[in-house]
Amino acid sequence: MRDGQLEKRSSGLLQLWKKKRCVLTEEGLRLHSCRGGGGGGGGPAPESGWSSKAKELRFELMTTVDCVEYKRGMVYFTVVMTTGKEIDFRCPQDGTAWNAEIALALVRYKNLQAVQTGRNRHMYAEPLGSTGEDEEL
Repeated sequence: MRDGQLEKRSSGLLQLWKKKRCVLTEEGLRLHSCRGGGGGGGGPAPESGWSSKAKELRFELMTTVDCVEYKRGMVYFTVVMTTGKEIDFRCPQDGTAWNAEIALALVRYKNLQAVQTGRNRHMYAEPLGSTGEDEEL
């Protein structure tokens, strides 16, 4: 659905911003680390500069995209997981609106889940009591 670069705040003591290659899919957000460390430079890193191993944030484990703030040309936002864990991200304000893209994909996923749950309930629901009207037809 979408592929690009985001910065994720590390959970360590220093909470440094680390560049990640992000791939937004139907099921969630895949985060690839930069192999070279540090990164730098304004352009996209070459394909070989990204780790093939990815961390996946699945929509089924996400609650919401929250805390959108605009500061110094950057958009800061938080992905809240069902466990209560909050993961902070930032991206350039003039680029892709990642927060909106992730939020829309999450809503789309949750809506599809709700429709499937409704269909399953309808398919397996016990028929309601008969009024006797259909028996005579």
